[in-house]
Amino acid sequence: MPRCGNCTGKRSFRETGKMNRQNTRRAGFFPILVLMFLISGSPGLPMEKTPVFGLVIHGGAGTITPGMMSPKQEQDYREKLRESLDAGYRVLKEGGSAVEAVAAAIRIMEDSPLFNAGKGAVFTREGRNELDASIMAGKNRDAGAVAGVTIVKNPILLARRVMEKSPHVLLAREGAEAFARQQGVEVVDPSYFFTQRRWDQLQKVLERDQEEYKFGTVGCCALDREGNLAAGTSTGGMTNKRWGRVGDSPIIGAGTWADNDTCAVSCTGHGEFFIRWAVAHDISAMMAYRGLSLQSAADRVIHGKLKTQGARGGVVAIDGQGNVAMPFNTPGMYRGYQKSDGSSVIKIYQDQ
Repeated sequence: MPRCGNCTGKRSFRETGKMNRQNTRRAGFFPILVLMFLISGSPGLPMEKTPVFGLVIHGGAGTITPGMMSPKQEQDYREKLRESLDAGYRVLKEGGSAVEAVAAAIRIMEDSPLFNAGKGAVFTREGRNELDASIMAGKNRDAGAVAGVTIVKNPILLARRVMEKSPHVLLAREGAEAFARQQGVEVVDPSYFFTQRRWDQLQKVLERDQEEYKFGTVGCCALDREGNLAAGTSTGGMTNKRWGRVGDSPIIGAGTWADNDTCAVSCTGHGEFFIRWAVAHDISAMMAYRGLSLQSAADRVIHGKLKTQGARGGVVAIDGQGNVAMPFNTPGMYRGYQKSDGSSVIKIYQDQ
């Protein structure tokens, strides 16, 4: 076979060295490819995201300023808020649903005489304790609520049964109580709700012969590992209320709202205004139709629309990314949140 004059039939020393260096680089690159494969799972597939979850709570808004409570009283409130957060967060951490977390967190506050809900409910003009509550699931907008119940220990649990075990959304008074017995929800003698502090409040208000707006409500919003939102609210209403008055707490869209596409909201404040302005839903609508962030939407409603009407109160809310908002236009609001990124806050006053 003929050869060209410059070909020797053998590779030069320089060519051989070049090929050896190329082979060495290829050999060194192979382990890097293996390592990248192990880290990413497989080429071209996205890495699995760590689930984001968390919850935010409130224990009512109003004229709450430093110095109004003794150090012991303030400590009691902060400890109960922490207990509520821990109860709801534990559910989420263990893979429970947002609805379960909301019920667990609110139940802690309903069982405490510190808050105007459940055990700590205020008295009506007739000297009764009438309780309202609601809960909503953001996945499908299922909702349940009860109003004016007098023997249900934990109205939030009954509201959940209405959502899950009945074709209705809102049950009231004797009918709601009959449903509670049918469902095996714990009922108690009305005397269970008596606290001397709330009774004394009623007597003082009766002397002035007017209803008292204390904005005492408890609520919770949660985001679970599956990306589902939920919200719930519970209250004892207003001191010295008359004629079977019902506020915003059991009204879906006014005091409570949850939609996976936007946010979950629980309200506390002057209920009549929250009903008229559909506050909870309005925050969600601003996110859906105007593209506002959770914080911007909540601020516009609480510090804008409501404030211009002379209405006072606040909300807690959470969206599908775990962002939290807690705006209020009163001197203080019992509030806090706990999230899967390790952040946790409990506050009472404007900045602490």
